[in-house]
Amino acid sequence: MEEIFKAVIYGIIQGATEFIPISSSAHLRVFPALMGWEDEGAAFTAVIQLGTLIATLIYFKGDIANLTKGFLAAYKKRDFLSNPESRIFILIAIGTIPIIIAGLAFKKFITGEARGLYVISASLIVLAVFLFVAEKISLKEKDIKDISIKDGLIIGIAQALALIPGSSRSGVTITAGLFCGLKRDVTARYSFLLSIPAIALSGLYQLYDERHAILEENFLEIIVATLVSGIVGYLSIDFLIKYLKKNSNLIFIIYRIILGLIIIILLQAGKLTNLDPRDVAARKPVNKHFVYFHK
Repeated sequence: MEEIFKAVIYGIIQGATEFIPISSSAHLRVFPALMGWEDEGAAFTAVIQLGTLIATLIYFKGDIANLTKGFLAAYKKRDFLSNPESRIFILIAIGTIPIIIAGLAFKKFITGEARGLYVISASLIVLAVFLFVAEKISLKEKDIKDISIKDGLIIGIAQALALIPGSSRSGVTITAGLFCGLKRDVTARYSFLLSIPAIALSGLYQLYDERHAILEENFLEIIVATLVSGIVGYLSIDFLIKYLKKNSNLIFIIYRIILGLIIIILLQAGKLTNLDPRDVAARKPVNKHFVYFHK
């Protein structure tokens, strides 16, 4: 029962923090350490993040269908940019390229030194400051059909910053969207649509990379964590989009700063170690579930 309980907790953390801009990497790194739990490892997380991917596909099935139809219609006319749906479809594809390149180019750094808790705490606080500035200066008037090629490229490039643990993929893309003048709920929606290929590629890569280790996992634990992450992920998407229609990101900004400061205080007090002891002992990253696009 203890393992099932842990699976439920991991599923909740994965599902909630994947989409809310408070950083899944920070919570998945810190919470088990505070509880004294062993790291479940890359194989476990590679599977359960598919729960959040499925949640995204289900929630945005209408948007995905419309974007695909728009692209196919534009393809027949060879006019891809005048059609808003086709333009967004292409921008999502192009916007995924920077995070793929950065993930492959900086894999060693991201899975090693960048996972230090000082890096994570700094990322939490710095991104919170940028998000605060974006909230203050953004015009917040563009709808999703108004997203330009320039906007899409800026948000796509920003998504690559999510490779830095603690930054939050949704956090950096929402921040970039606000700087581009998008409405809060619109930038959240576009952020989630942009996450689909990134999360899918990350999950499939890690599934392949960890295929042997997955066979040794407790499948009941994996199934429970995946189902929970999917359900919580769906609710998190719905919550954030509805919340940002009427509210700012201030609550998440404050939370990020407080969490970042708490991590620093615990590090200074010796309650947490900067790097996972097993990472240090092995001189190589053990937990690769912060790699690539999952932030």
